[in-house]
Amino acid sequence: MAEVLLKDITKVYDGNVKAVDKVNIEVLDQEFVVLVGPSGCGKSTTLRMIAGLEDITDGELFIGGKRMNDEAPKDRDIAMVFQNYALYPHMSVYDNMAFGLRIRKFPKAEIEARVKEAAQILDIEELLERKPKALSGGQRQRVAVGRAIVRKPKVFLFDEPLSNLDAKLRVQMRAEISSLHTRLSATMVYVTHDQIEAMTMGDKIVVMKSGIIQQIGNPLKLYNDPINRFVAGFIGSPPMNIALADVFEEGGKIIAKEEGMTFIVPKDKEETIKSYIGKKVYMGVRPEDLIFTKKPETNNLRASISVIEPLGNETHLYIDTKEHQYIVRTTPENEFKVGDEVNFTPDMDKVQFFDYETERSLFYTE
Repeated sequence: MAEVLLKDITKVYDGNVKAVDKVNIEVLDQEFVVLVGPSGCGKSTTLRMIAGLEDITDGELFIGGKRMNDEAPKDRDIAMVFQNYALYPHMSVYDNMAFGLRIRKFPKAEIEARVKEAAQILDIEELLERKPKALSGGQRQRVAVGRAIVRKPKVFLFDEPLSNLDAKLRVQMRAEISSLHTRLSATMVYVTHDQIEAMTMGDKIVVMKSGIIQQIGNPLKLYNDPINRFVAGFIGSPPMNIALADVFEEGGKIIAKEEGMTFIVPKDKEETIKSYIGKKVYMGVRPEDLIFTKKPETNNLRASISVIEPLGNETHLYIDTKEHQYIVRTTPENEFKVGDEVNFTPDMDKVQFFDYETERSLFYTE
């Protein structure tokens, strides 16, 4: 079994700089877990502590049920794929993939069998005699992954492996790594700053900010039920629109007012929102939940179009009210021009509300 368990893992650098603060993560056997967050959030430091490349200041790390805090990297039975590939330029692809097995004194026949098996899985059999300089970025990344596969480790660790690739190749490699996870039935921990990678690849996503875990869950849980304003704005592309609103009660209805625009709170949310009457809340709506309407209706959002981004299958609009800009995802059938005054109605059943002080969701469910 190849479970990875982090219990209150903390990393403090010189000068009392706390990079990771009491992180608790359980990676199940054969699970694909993605650590995601903005630059400097502590995700790569966490991965490096799992690998043994960074000392653990406090807390405990277990791999396969064994405490690993004091074990050397070579004794942790992990394999790591780096952002910069880390290939030996003077060695052939074959030798790059075989090198780790040779220094561990594996028999020559077994080395050859493992390298050929990995090359077949990654479709790089014809590249085995080439040097890294004769490979494209995608081919180099496959070799780096192949070098990890031949080890047959308990756990694969990926540190932003696709960030050096162009957009099209990133999509292709994303699918290949996901397929590889299924084929190998392997335990994988993957670090990225790209929330699209996280959403499309992970069985479980760990969202981090400033060294602290914000939320752990499957992709749809994070998207539909974010625990706080940060997760709501970070997960999803384009990001969720979030604006301040004042909560009132008028005519027997609970309403949220944002810049003079009135939005009626749905009946099933009234009981929770009642305690915020007379207070400010953050109101969040995803771009696809703003519906274009030709005639102003209840819950009308009126704004002026400042930017149009046609993407073929969909169009993104940037619309401006007096004090706030919203992003709208709409269909290309609707024809718009910059400067148009438009009306959109938010789907109030999908609107999120967050506490003004704590920024925690008012409707989050465990």
